[in-house]
Amino acid sequence: MMLVAGIDSSTQSCKVVVVDAATGAIVRTGRAAHPDGTEVDPAAWWEALHAAVADAGGLADVAAVAIAGQQHGMVLLDAAGEVIRPALLWNDTRSAQAAAQLRDELGAAAWAERTGSVPVASFTGTKVRWVRDHEPEHAAKVAAVALPHDWLTWRLRGYGPGGSSPLGPDLEQLVTDRSDASGTGYWSPADDAYDLDLFARAFGRAGREAAGDGRARAADAVVLPRVAAPDEAVGTVHEALFPGVAAGSVRVGPGAGDNAAAALGLGAGPGDVGVSVGTSGTVFAVSATRCADASGTVAGFADAAGGFLPIAVTLNAARVLGSIAGLLGVDLDHLAELALGAEPGSGGVVLVPYFEGERTPNLPEARASVHGLSIASTTRANVARAAIEGMLCGLADGLDAVRGQGVDVRRVLLIGGAVQNPAVQAVAAQVFDAPVEVPVPGEYVARGAAVQAAWVLSGLRPDWPLELAGAPALNVRPGIRARYAEFAGA
Repeated sequence: MMLVAGIDSSTQSCKVVVVDAATGAIVRTGRAAHPDGTEVDPAAWWEALHAAVADAGGLADVAAVAIAGQQHGMVLLDAAGEVIRPALLWNDTRSAQAAAQLRDELGAAAWAERTGSVPVASFTGTKVRWVRDHEPEHAAKVAAVALPHDWLTWRLRGYGPGGSSPLGPDLEQLVTDRSDASGTGYWSPADDAYDLDLFARAFGRAGREAAGDGRARAADAVVLPRVAAPDEAVGTVHEALFPGVAAGSVRVGPGAGDNAAAALGLGAGPGDVGVSVGTSGTVFAVSATRCADASGTVAGFADAAGGFLPIAVTLNAARVLGSIAGLLGVDLDHLAELALGAEPGSGGVVLVPYFEGERTPNLPEARASVHGLSIASTTRANVARAAIEGMLCGLADGLDAVRGQGVDVRRVLLIGGAVQNPAVQAVAAQVFDAPVEVPVPGEYVARGAAVQAAWVLSGLRPDWPLELAGAPALNVRPGIRARYAEFAGA
C-alpha cells in the first residue's frame, strides 16, 4: 500500500490524514491545536504541524505530502528568513480602511477585471497596505511576503531562519499554488501571473516572483512565492525534520488554499457547490470560466486543479451557533432540539449574525442584531432556530451570488463540523433552492491536500469515492429568506 499525507493548517488547528493513495481510505490521523486570535506567531503553526504529524504516526512510511492552509494570512519575512511580526489572519479586520482605499484608487471594476476580486479586509494585499501605513518600521524590513501554507511548505522542505533550519533562509525557494495566490489581491487568475503593479500599489515597493533556482536577484524587490503547477513536486521533506524520513523519500506538493483543497477533497466537478460551515462560512463552486464580480460579493479565485473557484465567504458561521447556545445555557445538541421544536420562520424572529463584522455583504464594522421580538415570539426555541436560519440565509445569499456569475448549481455539498447538527441539515433543505447532500464527517481540506499529494506522486489526479451521510428532502420555504432580507445588509 502506497501512503500519502494531507495536512490542513486551519485557523483553529492542524489536522493530518494519512491515506491509501489508491483508494483514499484513511489509515491514520493526527491533530494539534492552534492558538486563538486574529494574529498569530507562525512558529505556533510549525510546532502544531510537528505535533499533529507525530500524532498521526509520522511520515517515515509516506511517499508524498501536501499542505492546505487558511487563505490570505500575511507572513512577513526579513532577509534572514525571520518572521518580522505575528501573521495577520484572514479574520483580522483592521485592514478594512486599507481595503477601501485600494478600491477607491482603481475602482472596483478594475480590480475585478485584473484579479477576479475586489479588495476586502481579509485579503493579503490589504494587510500589506495596512503594515505599510501603520508599521513602517516593520515594512522597511520586509524581504518576502508569504501565505500560511507557503511558509509551512518552505519549512517542511528544510528552509527557514539560520540556526533553526537545515537549509537556511533561501527566500528564492518560497513556493505557492494558484489557488492561494489568487486570494492575495495581486495575482491574476486570467493571466496565471502576479500583477506586480498591484503589489507595488499595495505595499509601495516593487515585488517579484521567487526564482526557485537559488540565484541571487535584485535585493530591493520583495520576493513573492513562485506559483507552481497543480501536479508539480516542489521538493522533498528534509530528512532532519521528522524521525525515520530518508533523504528524498517524501515528495512535497505545492499545497493549496483551504477552500480549493476542500473542492479537491470532495471531488467536486461542474454543477457541484460546496458550502462549508466552519469558523467562516464559504460557498464555492468549480468552474471552467473565471468570474469578475465588480460588486465584490463573489471572489473570482483560481482552484487547485487548473480551473477557477468562484467563492462567497461569510465571517460568521459555526461560532454563531456556539454563541447562541452559550446565551441559552445549552450545548449544541440541545440547541438543535430547541430549534427543531420551533416552526420554520422562528415565529417572525430574525437573527442577523454579524457578530464579527461581515465580509458578504462587506460590512466589517457591523454587529449582530435581533429583530421581530414580541411577547409571544420571544421563546428559547425561536431564538435557537433564528440563529440557524440567519447563519444559513447568509450562505444562501452567497449561493445566489455565485449562481449570478453564471455558475450552474445542481447540488449543494454541505460540509464542516456544524452540518452534523440535525437542525442545520433540516433548515438547509428549507433555505437552499438546490438538492442538499451531506458527505460523511471528515477532514475534507486535509483530504484535498492528500489528493494533491497522490497526484504529485503518480502524475494522475485520483478519483476517490465520496461517501454520503444523508440528503435531507428539499422543502424550500421562501418566507424564511424574505423575512431575513428585510434586515440583512442594513
